[in-house]
Order: sequence, then structure tokens, then C-alpha cells
Amino acid sequence: MELLGLIPDLASILNILTAAVGLGLVIFVHELGHFAVAKWCGVFVERFSIGFGPVLLCRKWGDTEYALSAIPFGGYVKMMGQDDIDPGQMADDQVAANPLSYTSKTVPQRMAIISAGVIMNLITGWMFFSIAYGLGVEEVDAQVGNAIIGMPAWEHGIRSGDTLLYINGRKVREFTDIPRGVALSSGALEIEYMRPGDQEHHKVTIHPDETGDRRMLGISETVAPRVLPIDQFCTPGSPADKAGFQKGDEIIALNGKPVASWTEIEPMLHTHRAETLDVTVKRHQPQGASETLQLKIEPAPVKGIGLRLDLGKITAIRKDSPAAKANIRVGDRLAKIGGIELGRDLDPLSLPDYFFEHQGQPIEVLVQRDVPGGEPETLSLTVTADQSLPGSEPTTNPSAPLSVPGLGLAFQFLPTVLSVDEGSAAAQAGIKPGMALQAIHFSRKSGAGADFLGETAKESVEVDAKAGGWPHALFLLSVLDNRDVSVTVKDAQSNTARDVPLVLTAVPGQFRPTLRGLFLNRLTHIRKAESLGEACSIGFRKTLDSITEVYLTIRTLVTGRMSIKNLHGPLGIAKFAYIMAEQGPALFLLFLGAISMNLAVINFMPVPVLDGGHMVFLIYEGVTGKQPTERVIATATYIGLAMVLTLMITVICLDLFVH
Repeated sequence: MELLGLIPDLASILNILTAAVGLGLVIFVHELGHFAVAKWCGVFVERFSIGFGPVLLCRKWGDTEYALSAIPFGGYVKMMGQDDIDPGQMADDQVAANPLSYTSKTVPQRMAIISAGVIMNLITGWMFFSIAYGLGVEEVDAQVGNAIIGMPAWEHGIRSGDTLLYINGRKVREFTDIPRGVALSSGALEIEYMRPGDQEHHKVTIHPDETGDRRMLGISETVAPRVLPIDQFCTPGSPADKAGFQKGDEIIALNGKPVASWTEIEPMLHTHRAETLDVTVKRHQPQGASETLQLKIEPAPVKGIGLRLDLGKITAIRKDSPAAKANIRVGDRLAKIGGIELGRDLDPLSLPDYFFEHQGQPIEVLVQRDVPGGEPETLSLTVTADQSLPGSEPTTNPSAPLSVPGLGLAFQFLPTVLSVDEGSAAAQAGIKPGMALQAIHFSRKSGAGADFLGETAKESVEVDAKAGGWPHALFLLSVLDNRDVSVTVKDAQSNTARDVPLVLTAVPGQFRPTLRGLFLNRLTHIRKAESLGEACSIGFRKTLDSITEVYLTIRTLVTGRMSIKNLHGPLGIAKFAYIMAEQGPALFLLFLGAISMNLAVINFMPVPVLDGGHMVFLIYEGVTGKQPTERVIATATYIGLAMVLTLMITVICLDLFVH
């Protein structure tokens, strides 16, 4: 038993060692390139070091010292006549007169020495990629799980189940190609996608959202009918927990109807939300065998607060939607639906279900529209809802408005309590109409396990109602079972804010159109080369893609289209290395390949002290026939050192205080 208790610690230590060896290997091969070519050209190499700063271990073989230094964020090869700490050596005639010095060699020889590190990283990166795809890489499908309400993808009609095929003519092979391709692009995007059941491709031109720290379409990945293969695969105490699911179960049918994708599961969850679901699962055994089981999962009642907020304005309308065709506009405020006043007589939260029940029927809608310099006007418009499911556009984004999928519009709420249901949790807590709702708090209960927010989520999550977070708070109420809920309200008369804990109760006759506490795994596929040649080909294509992405990243950072907050330093890289080591050899090799490409490209930037800076000096010498003066070399070197140190301090601070 004691030995079993040590296994997780031993696994963690092994992952740490794997990450350290992998990162050290990337640095080692870079410096090995410089070292090997320098030796081949007859240059005296004083020291070959992995790491910077104080030397921890040192041993001399032949004429060279081999060292392991204290700061493991790089390495260096110290050659006679080439020392960034003492740049004057490069212009020293006495040093150049020594046939063993770096500066005594021809320009082509010195170019070969300088570029050898980058070339080695390109070669080893290609090898890492090739081996990874030879083993088989699990990639996330480029299928949309959720289009964030109000974001560009949602506004242009992209929805759950759509599969993105091309962005600006560049093929999308996995989901990570999408956010990366969007962030590293410029201008409008030509997107080609396919919708389930359609034979032809759809094309749309989208301008990404640029209000955040990177350009975004506003989509998330989808899930497969497979239960997460981890211990916390459902919310403790939820209907899914009581049903007897096990991690890794594969859902193959609901109520006897075969299901193979989330787009087939979602409508059934809505249609049968008030019923006990018969779930057919395939359970895989460790020996490779499997068995088919029948499980029953009970309905999950809606737990409500019991208050309504005042209705705000429409903030987003999908192009070519029923709302757009009815001339409903952003900025309008819904007043009446079918002659019923919204707010007091008809709960705005019921609008998605209302229009789903009346799909295909012309409905009169009264909207209030602002008039510049005058009183708002009331317009009577007629809208006919389509067949979109009410729960197909959840407000997973903290600032997303509430969507009415059948109309293709979304609206916000004002943070003013309009009414309170008699006997509800809000009423029992003393909340009254006219109060201002400021925040909703979700605190993890003592001893509670994982929930929708994840096992590592914060103990307390706060949603800002003043910033339009009410729809998101309602979404969290529908998926979080192991959280205590409280609200911060301000009395209009006393103007004092207070925190009010709420004991939530089930809303009679209302049930969640969700998985009832069950967490599904991402929709993935294994991409594995069938031969050595195919592995090398995929690896080569991945190498070119990675080089392009690094250059595009630098460009978007320089032009300001991406925030420096997206950068990671040595600490962040070490953390990712550990995480990738946990995921298995294939993903870890992909990570090392990406690091190799980053090291190659960044090192070849034309910045003094980097390999690219040295190459600039050599090109100048090759063209003019003379070296730059000592003053020019020294000044450029110190400027380069300042730039590199500034960047290093910046990314370390980002690792410590931002990420």
C-alpha cells in the first residue's frame, strides 16, 4: 500500500525529468551545431555550456571545457574571437591573426558556424514531428461545438456541428489551426465550412473580433459521445453520477436511437429533458474487450433564484436570420410578443422556448427604437421563427447576451430587479423589485469534486451583473450543482450593497436540456502515418507550418494585433513541457518540435547577440570586404543584449503575474 501511494509522486518526478531532458536536448542540439561546425572549420572552442551563469559541473576533454551552468534557459559555445560579452574580440587584429580564432576564418566558414545551430534545430524539429506522427497524434476535430453569442462566427451563421475546412485558402486539419490561423491573420477572412447533412461547402467572409488581446471568431471545440477518461467525469450527486456511468464509457444510443455525434445528442436532450433517458453505453475493458450496458439517467430539475431583471436592448443579430428579415435592429428593445408585455407578463428567459413552440408561425412583435434627438418610437413588426433549438446557443461566455436561436437575435438585461417570484429563494432572502443586482457568486462547497468549470477551477467564481453577466449566471445555475450561490444587491433607497446567500429550489415543471452532470470528452481523431515516408512528409509539412506561424506571431505582435500577454517565458515553457510530458510521447515530441522551430526562427532574427545579428555582420563584411568597426560591433551588441534582457524580464514577469 505504501508503494502504491508513491506511484503518483514517482510519475510526477518522471514527467519533470522528461520535460527537463527534452528541453535540454533542444538547447543541446542547437549548441552542438555551432560546436561541430566550428571544430570542423578548425576554430578553438574554449567552452561548450548548457545553461548560463555560474558553472555547476565542468569537465575538460581535449581543448574544450564542457559545462552545465546554473541558469537553464539556454546555452552557449565560447569560441576564440567570438564572445558576446567581449564584442571587441571580433574586431581585434591580433585575435584574427591566430589561425584557430573564429575571426580568422572566411566569411562562408563563419556563416556556416553561425547558421549551424538554427539548421540543427530545423532538422531535429522535423525529426520530432515525424516521429510523433509515426506514433500517432490525437488531434481535435475542426468541428464547432459552440458559436459564442454576438461574436463574428455567430453573426455570420456558423453554428454547432459545422466543420471548418479552409481559412483564407489554407486547409484546416485540426481545431487548433482555427484560433491560431485567425490570430495570425490580417484583414477579413474567407472561411469555407461544411454543415452536417449538406453535400456542398458554404463560404463566408468574416471580420474577426479584435477587442481582446488577439483576433477571434468566437467558437469552441465540440465533444464526442464519450465520457471523459478521468476520475472526475461527472458532478458528484448529479443524475449522471447516480446512473452508474464509468470513465471512458461510449454513448451509442439514447432511448434506443443510435447517436454518433453531439449534433445528434443535443436535440434529444432538449426533446426528452423531462423524461428519464435510457442510455446505451459501450464499456471498454482493460484487456481490450467491451460490453454493452443499459443505464438510466433521471431528469435534472432547473434550480432558480426566482427573480427577473429588467429587459435591455438587442445587442446582436445574425445575418439573414428571421429577426434580420423582419427589420429588427441592434439597439431595439423588445416590448411585446404576440400582444403579451415582456417582463411582467412574459419572462424574457422563456422567449427561446416560446418561439420554438411557435416556429413557422408569423408573430407580431412590438419593438421600441431610439430616434436621434427625439422620443423612442414603437414599431409593429412580424417575425417567423425557424426550427433552431432553444438550448443550442448556451451563454458560456461571461459577457454574452441571451440568445433567441429561433429568431437569430440576442439581448441583454439591465441590472435592476423587475420582479421577484413569491416564495422563491430571492423572496425569502429579502430581495425586492427596484434593487440593483451587482454580482452573482458561485462558491465551491466543502469536499465537492469537479464540476462544469473543471477540477482546477477557482474556489469562488463571480459573475458581474453590471457588465451584462446575468445570462451567463443563469447558464452556470443550470450546470453547477456543487456550488453555494449568493448575490450582491444594492438597495436603491439606502444605496448600500450587501451579500445575500440563496438556498436554491427546483422550479416546478422545468428541467435542464443538458447532460445532467455528465462530462464528455473532446471530439478527436488519431492522425498516424502509415509509412516512414508519410511520417517524414507530414513532419516536413508541419515544420514549414511551424516556421510560418512563428514569423506570423512576431508580425502580429509588432503590428499590435496580438497582445504581449500571449507570450510565455522560460517558466511558462517549463510548465507546458511538464503538461505535455504527462500527455504521452507523441504530444511531447510535437511540443519539442514546436520549441525547436521557435528557437530556430527567433535565433535567426536580425538582432545583435543572436545568430541572425551575427549573420547581418557577416553579410556586411561579405558585401563590403571589411568588418564593421569595433565601435559599431560593441554598440550593436550592447543594444542587442539590452533588448534580449528586456524581453526575458518581460516574459518572466508575464509567467509570474499574468498567466
